[in-house]
Amino acid sequence: MKISQKIRKFSVASSGNLAFVIVVAASYLSATTALIYTRRNVPGWEVVVLIAAAAAYLLVGTYGFSLCRRSSRPGASAIYFVVQLLLAGLLIKLRGHAGELGLILLPLAGQSALLLRPRWMITVCTLIYLVLAMPLILVNRWVDAIAIAMIYGTGIVFVVVFTRIAASEREARASLGEANRLLLENAAQVEELAVTRERNRLAREIHDSLGHYLTVVNVQIGAAQAIFDQDNKRALDHLSKAQTLTQEGLAEVRRSVAALRASPIESRPLPEALTKLAAQWKGTGMAVDFSVSGSVRPLSPQAELTLYRSAQEALTNVSKHAQASKVKVSLTYHESETVLLRVEDDGVGSNGSDSGFGLLGVRERAQQLGGQVQVNTARREGFTLEVELPE
Repeated sequence: MKISQKIRKFSVASSGNLAFVIVVAASYLSATTALIYTRRNVPGWEVVVLIAAAAAYLLVGTYGFSLCRRSSRPGASAIYFVVQLLLAGLLIKLRGHAGELGLILLPLAGQSALLLRPRWMITVCTLIYLVLAMPLILVNRWVDAIAIAMIYGTGIVFVVVFTRIAASEREARASLGEANRLLLENAAQVEELAVTRERNRLAREIHDSLGHYLTVVNVQIGAAQAIFDQDNKRALDHLSKAQTLTQEGLAEVRRSVAALRASPIESRPLPEALTKLAAQWKGTGMAVDFSVSGSVRPLSPQAELTLYRSAQEALTNVSKHAQASKVKVSLTYHESETVLLRVEDDGVGSNGSDSGFGLLGVRERAQQLGGQVQVNTARREGFTLEVELPE
């Protein structure tokens, strides 16, 4: 933002300097032509003073204006206008009247509109008007002086108003360009954030769904292998369940790849979906007991999916790491308008590490809904996962 403001100030200053040089040069040329045309004899010292004062006025008006634009001190602008008014007054005094040289003060009025606050701008414009009008009032009839002075006053007002309008329009364009640039940057950031969130969502979905199905299928196949020689019928039953789970997992992967929210609880209540989830582990050597307490009531689709995925992830982790024989899954509907999912096993536990990708996904899901996740574990004391969500 600061860089754009500096560029805007530089642009305004450059255009103001160019206009100043053009108008003052035209005024000098007109005054010189008038002197030649009238064939007035001008002393040599006066010519030298005129040239020096004219050069000083032009240089100060060009570089002094740029310095004032860059300076934040109000005293710099005051010194600039005092010096310019003195130089202009000297030129007009030597010339005898404002005449063509009156044009050199009009750019000064425009500069006051750019540099000064309204109160000080009016003060400077009043001084400019007096410098232009006083020689006329002193040497002409008051009627003629007033008529010509009104022309000067109209010119000053026109220059000030035009300068303010042009400066406002330029600043508006610069502000609009800056706003467009920021809008494009924000749009790119929003797009990148949306892409990142969608990637994380799909990563969680694939991990929670595909990882769970592969784990259960692996357990079913392992159980079939273990009893194949002793009980072919039970072994085939395990393989049949593995095949069914494989088909379900494949269907869910296809939905995930299509970037659709593959919710396994779309057409059934959450307790029923969790009951079916617990039944998938039947015959694997890990007994899963599911219970519901409290007043069962519908939750938001996001909350139900989060609780289901959390239970799915917890059971998958128990099968992989816990070496547990029993798992208790409970769903409690509290009267305080919160729902608590608790998964507890009797396995070997851990040292308290819960940094896996699956648990990270559980935490992310819960935090997005304003919920919280609690993990309790220790060596040979099992593992407990609690996910509490507001309704």
